[in-house]
Amino acid sequence: MQQGSGDSSGSRVTRLVVVELAPDTKEEAIAWLLSRIRDKQQNGGAELLVEQLGPGVGAQEKENPNLFLVGATWQRLLSGAEEVGLFKEFNDGSMRGFTCANKHNFTGFKGDGDSFLSMAECQYIIKHELETLRAKDETHVPGHSQAKLYPGKSIIRRLLSKGILIQMFPLHEQEELKRLSFSWYKKVKLSFQPLDDIRHYYGEGQALYFGFLEYFTFALVPMALIGVPYYLFDWEDYDKYVVFAVFNLIWCTVILELWKRCSASLAYHWGTLSRKKAFEEPRPGFHGVLGFNPVTGREEPLYPNAKRQLRVYLVSLPFVLLCLYLSLYVMMIYFKMEGWALLVHDEEPTFWTGILLFIPSIIYAVVIEIMNLIYRYAAEFLTEWENHRLESSYQNHLVLKVLVFNFFNCFASLFYIAFVMQDMVLLRQSLATLLITSQILNQFMEAFLPYWLQRRRNKKMIRKVQMRTLQDKELPLAEQVRLEADMSTYLGTFDDYLELFLLFGYVSLFSCVYPLAAVLVVLNNITEVYSDAFKMCHVFKRPFSDPAANIGVWQLAFEAMSVIAVVTNCALIGMSPQVKAHFPDSEMQLILWTVAIEHGLLAFKFILTFLIPDVPKHIQIKLARLEFESLEALKKKRQLHGGKCLKPRSSVRSSNEEERRAYRY
Repeated sequence: MQQGSGDSSGSRVTRLVVVELAPDTKEEAIAWLLSRIRDKQQNGGAELLVEQLGPGVGAQEKENPNLFLVGATWQRLLSGAEEVGLFKEFNDGSMRGFTCANKHNFTGFKGDGDSFLSMAECQYIIKHELETLRAKDETHVPGHSQAKLYPGKSIIRRLLSKGILIQMFPLHEQEELKRLSFSWYKKVKLSFQPLDDIRHYYGEGQALYFGFLEYFTFALVPMALIGVPYYLFDWEDYDKYVVFAVFNLIWCTVILELWKRCSASLAYHWGTLSRKKAFEEPRPGFHGVLGFNPVTGREEPLYPNAKRQLRVYLVSLPFVLLCLYLSLYVMMIYFKMEGWALLVHDEEPTFWTGILLFIPSIIYAVVIEIMNLIYRYAAEFLTEWENHRLESSYQNHLVLKVLVFNFFNCFASLFYIAFVMQDMVLLRQSLATLLITSQILNQFMEAFLPYWLQRRRNKKMIRKVQMRTLQDKELPLAEQVRLEADMSTYLGTFDDYLELFLLFGYVSLFSCVYPLAAVLVVLNNITEVYSDAFKMCHVFKRPFSDPAANIGVWQLAFEAMSVIAVVTNCALIGMSPQVKAHFPDSEMQLILWTVAIEHGLLAFKFILTFLIPDVPKHIQIKLARLEFESLEALKKKRQLHGGKCLKPRSSVRSSNEEERRAYRY
């Protein structure tokens, strides 16, 4: 960590977060913001330490001078850890809410606690303190009359929405990053990822994504091991896929239920399973008529929910339906191209006409990726225009829009081939082409393109980095900050989970007719681990920690896909000649039996969901014991006050705070 000289109390100071203001920001606005950041908490400030970054080596006039380093003393970080409700390991091995009063009873707390918190936790605390910095009696940002303020408004969110604050990001810690890079991706090895180290450096949200990626990869191994011999020795007869389809049904149900338990274990170990979710503030882009929030009692913009619903159902929904129609139209063009290629090959079968048979599928796969990309930008614009108040609501609406279109765009042609054309040979060919082409494009877009753009954008600075690395010299702080400020911003795990969602769809829906699908996805996931790790360490700015307890809405998305997989595989089994041979006289009877079995499997799937607990038994016991001890501590606290309900006015707040702390542990 970059260290300062220390404050007046002798506490060690750590520079953690970079704040970049626009070059044309007024001096009075800068002075006002810095004073609010430095001011004491009882005066409405953040009580943090901030200093302006000096010019770098070979500084140019075009460099932005408004770069600031924000840090804090360790004592301030520890009090911030209590404010955000951070859970840490107690001496008895349980995870409890951290309190300064009991800090010496937590595992790993030594001396002043200057190594007790991870870098990710420290930077998250700084971010929280900055975002909760609120306006007092100011009507606007000094020097910027267009940036209106009102009592209780988040200053940082207003500065972001008005373009005064360009960005705020946490700094990399070079030595720790080197160690993480070496254990994570710089040596090829058949072992688990260092999830604890990833969580320590990037936070729980990132660690859970890489944990899920690793889990999904290992879960695919049994299917890949079955798929290879099945493909090699039993592929002459395309109809013999019933056994593989049955295995698919069981596999896609069991792995998601077991992942919940694995996720709960990780979240408990990292202290986020029992952590209370912070009260959500309005998004920076949210706008409306100024009014009073009935929950907080503060002034903030209010926007009628009816107006938002009109935008959703009268504009966004028709637009999504129009995009689905366009996707369907493109699919029909693909089938015409496929028919033309078959016609050419049937007239004069040669090696080149055999190659021509794959060209329509390759073109269609590229078009699908382009359409997904264009639609993503349109979906983001529409969701922003809907003006959702909370970030969680914004994300849920965006995920729904993107998932519906991506699912339809990627899988509509496969459903059409399987259940309308009923051509298993073409289904196998199309699935293989779509899967392989999309993987190649994704690897190019996610790994090679960002790296190339980053090198091009920061060519001069990278030369400095490489020269200093060869000389084994530490990069000066000013140069490190400016280098990281120019890096691409990491936009979160949305695209990563979306890619895994689509790959899960390819495997669970139709891999029974192309058993090598699981093998291809395993190989893709292995390269994905290395490419994502490289991007996180060297291409993107370091993201702020996200104290997640699970993979969120994506768990629901994967479970929905597994339900569709049950229906799809049952339909494929019902269409197989082996099953049809048992119903030679009545097609209706076959359909009824297929539907009955499908409903039975869905019922079994939901029963299995209840039979397999989401949280392992030993963790349930620990959580129950913690709750019991919390209630006992609260009861003793009340007994100490003689069971009286009335308290002196001056002691009400402190007593409530004590009860809240007692309830935490």
